[in-house]
Amino acid sequence: MPSVSTVSPDASALLVQLSDSHLFAEGDATLLGMNTRESLQRVIELVRKQQPSIDLMLATGDLSQDGTLESYQQFRALTAAIDAPARWIPGNHDEPLLMAQAAEHSDLLEPVVDIGHWRITLLDSAVPGSVPGYLEDQQLQLLAQSLSEAPDRHHLVCFHHHPVSFGCAWMEPIGLRNPEALFAVLDRFPQVKAVLWGHVHQEIDRERNGVRLLASPSTCIQFAPGSEDFKVSEQAPGYRWLRLHADGSLETGVERLKDFAFTVDYGSNGY
Repeated sequence: MPSVSTVSPDASALLVQLSDSHLFAEGDATLLGMNTRESLQRVIELVRKQQPSIDLMLATGDLSQDGTLESYQQFRALTAAIDAPARWIPGNHDEPLLMAQAAEHSDLLEPVVDIGHWRITLLDSAVPGSVPGYLEDQQLQLLAQSLSEAPDRHHLVCFHHHPVSFGCAWMEPIGLRNPEALFAVLDRFPQVKAVLWGHVHQEIDRERNGVRLLASPSTCIQFAPGSEDFKVSEQAPGYRWLRLHADGSLETGVERLKDFAFTVDYGSNGY
């Protein structure tokens, strides 16, 4: 099983999550008026300033907006500034074949990684040609196998789409379509400590059956919490950090850019 060998079993591990970067092939392209490459670069600079020793970087989907090979190559090149192993999972905007091409000769798409006293399992919830997500039987089997093979480790499970309601009515239909199948697996394994996703472009921190449920900001535009219809928030781009302790506890928080000016352009190319 792939592991991050620099972290001893009795030490804590620091993870950084970057999500929903929505890059384009063109460096000057914008999403709702925001240059997504520039905002990602600024978030990466913030990560490097605030987190000098990172053990793993997670990119939880929608790395690309236009699904081009060039956008994935740019994401890989930009995030290489973060001195840490990395893992990617696809979102609904991504093109898995081109993502895989950009990740050649790397461990970026390996779905299971052991780090410290934890195991992280990364699932593919993306459905080709669809905005909502779904965990196919193969993914659920991967999850069950990963959990059952490491009963003595603490587990973090990651994917792109939200598995619970969180008060944004317009996003209700575009989350994970079979959350009951996911939770049926998770509920069998008490060593599951947290579930982490992207897609929602906002911060969520809840608990279900003793399991932490976490979602995170985008590195570009943010969605307004509690909105009935599609609405962009004035909050700045950001990232989530997670400190995984050997005893199974975790600390986590969200950091955002300061002095970030942005005016949403609803008339431009949309989300």
